[in-house]
Amino acid sequence: MGRDAIWTVPNILTIIRILLTPVFVMAYISENFTLAWILFLVAGLTDALDGFLARIWNQRTQLGAMLDPLADKALLVTTFICLAVKGWLPAWVAVLVVSRDAIIIGGLSVLNFWGVDVRSRIRPIWISKFNTVAQIFLVFFVMVSRTFGFDSPLFLFFLVWLTALTTILSGIAYVRRGFELFAENSPEPK
Repeated sequence: MGRDAIWTVPNILTIIRILLTPVFVMAYISENFTLAWILFLVAGLTDALDGFLARIWNQRTQLGAMLDPLADKALLVTTFICLAVKGWLPAWVAVLVVSRDAIIIGGLSVLNFWGVDVRSRIRPIWISKFNTVAQIFLVFFVMVSRTFGFDSPLFLFFLVWLTALTTILSGIAYVRRGFELFAENSPEPK
């Protein structure tokens, strides 16, 4: 399958994840928390499944490479904001997650403006993938525990700090990579 294909199963799953994000927000705002965490779970499963299927079916596409991280950001940033507004997560965690993503997106925009082909030069790194898993697990744990009324402050403390640490480390790794690319593509001094 060509890299310019659009309607592949992995791309459709990614589009479904994007479309589930506002539905999740509506369920959350209307305090239908059971539906909200089910929607989040389904969206999270599409995230795992789209990459897996793209690899095994050889359906990696340029559109998928662009949409997948956007879908992740849309879902996770929105969810962290919702949880912080409700008081279910500390606001600083949401600020950290949103800030990291804003810095990465801003840096990518600067590099792109500078003429660096960021799509071919920046790939997801292991700490970023681990961070995404930590964020998803934290959100899912918070939503399920709040929906069903069980509490584990120690486990929540661990998940919050694990997510914060991986968010910071992955942000630093991407900023470092961005500076490396900027230096590689800077004009030579005369």
